[in-house]
Amino acid sequence: MTNSQNEQPRACTKKYFRIDRREIHFLRFILEGYDGLAVVRTVDPREGLVVLHVSPGGEREVAEIVADVQREIKIEPVS
Repeated sequence: MTNSQNEQPRACTKKYFRIDRREIHFLRFILEGYDGLAVVRTVDPREGLVVLHVSPGGEREVAEIVADVQREIKIEPVS
């Protein structure tokens, strides 16, 4: 057994954002086009609070996608 077989898989990174609730579907649609990169979950639909579960190693690509989407709709990071 090698060390790579003993390694635990890395967990997804969670990124929270506030978005216009009417645009949640748009963000979900965009990210679904990148198969396996991230999953959008709605935390509070009235407040437009969503969480992105980003696959390990996909953080940079998701950040670039969010930056591009911000040109179209308002997305605010939430800590």
